[in-house]
Amino acid sequence: MKRFLPLTALLLAPLAGLRAEPPLAVFPGKHWDKIDNPAQSGWSAAKLDEAHQFAKNAGSAALLIVHRGRIVDDWGATTQRFNVHSIRKSFLSALVGREVEAGKIHLDDTLEKLGIDDLEPSLTPAEKQATVVDLLKARSGIYHLANYETDTMKARRPERGSHPHGTYFFYNNWDFNALGTIYEHAAGRSVFEGFQHGLAEPLQMEDFRMEDTEYVRGTASLHPAYLFHLTARDMARVGLLYARGGQWRDQQVVPARWVADSIVPYSAATKADGRAYAGYGYLWWTSWEGQQFENVKLPDGSFSARGHGGHVILVAPSLDLVVVHRVNADEKGGKNVEYSQFGSIMNLVLEAMPVDAHADHRSNP
Repeated sequence: MKRFLPLTALLLAPLAGLRAEPPLAVFPGKHWDKIDNPAQSGWSAAKLDEAHQFAKNAGSAALLIVHRGRIVDDWGATTQRFNVHSIRKSFLSALVGREVEAGKIHLDDTLEKLGIDDLEPSLTPAEKQATVVDLLKARSGIYHLANYETDTMKARRPERGSHPHGTYFFYNNWDFNALGTIYEHAAGRSVFEGFQHGLAEPLQMEDFRMEDTEYVRGTASLHPAYLFHLTARDMARVGLLYARGGQWRDQQVVPARWVADSIVPYSAATKADGRAYAGYGYLWWTSWEGQQFENVKLPDGSFSARGHGGHVILVAPSLDLVVVHRVNADEKGGKNVEYSQFGSIMNLVLEAMPVDAHADHRSNP
C-alpha cells in the first residue's frame, strides 16, 4: 500500500494538469482545415441551411464561418476576390499599430508636425492641430474634400471649422486616406507592401496578390484611397488574428495592446435621428450599449470591420468565432445587403452553434 499510493498519485498528477490546461489554439496553415460534418461537432445543420437561404434571398455573395480556428461553413463565392471597400481601414489600423510599436508613428503627433496638408483650400492652422489618434478615431474635425467618398458621406459632411479636433465623431474618408499617407511616410513603404509583408505573409494568405490592390486618386485631395480585392477565406485570417489578440501561432503579428485599444468604443455612431447604432474604435466597429447590428445580440467584446454594400468581418473572441460576409459590389447592379439583414444572418449563425460553445451568449434580439 505504501508503494501503490505514491504511484497512483504520480500517474494522476499529470492527468489533473492536463485537465487544467486550456485547449491549444488552432491556426490554418497554407490551407484552412475544414470540419467535414458540422452536425457531428454540435452545429445545427437546419439553422445553417436557414442562414444560407436568408443570405441567398438577401443577395449575399458568400458567407464563411470559422470556429475554433477551423472552417465550419463556407457558402457561396468564398474564393472570389471582391473589393473589400471600407474594410481596408481596419487593415490599415493593424499596420499603423505595428509602426506605433516600432516607434515610427506617435499617436499624439499633430498633422502640423508631420507636414500633412492638402489641396486648396488647404488645412487651416487649427485643423493642423489634429493628431494621429484623432484620425484613427474619426474625430479629426477636418472636413476637407476626400477621394473615394460615397454620396452619403458628402451629404453629411459638416462645415469646415465647425468642430475642434478630438470633439466630434464623423466617419470621414479624409481621415482614413490621410492616415494612409502618414503610414507610408513613417514605414517607408506603400500600404500594400506593408499589408503583404506585415499581414499576408505571416498569416499565409492563400489568394492575396499585389495586382489586386490599387490607389484611387482624384482632384478632391492629395491623399489617395487604397483599395484591396480579397477573398473571404483570406479576410477570415485577419479576423482570426484579431480574435487571438494579434497573435498567430508563436508570433505576435499585431501588438496585443494595440488590438485591445483598437476595439474600445471611443465614439457612438448615430443615425439621423440621433440614435446610436454602433461604437467606433481605431478603424474598427464595436458595440455601443450592447448594440452593433440590428436583429442580433452579440456577445460582449465582439467587434467588426465593415465595407460598403454589406461586407463584414465579424469577430466574437469569447466564442472563438469569425464570420465573413461578402456581396458582389463589383458587378454593375450588384445587390447590397443591409447591416440589419446581416444581423439576421448572424442571429441564425449563433443559434446554429453548439450549445456548449456559448451557453451564456444565446442570441436575444
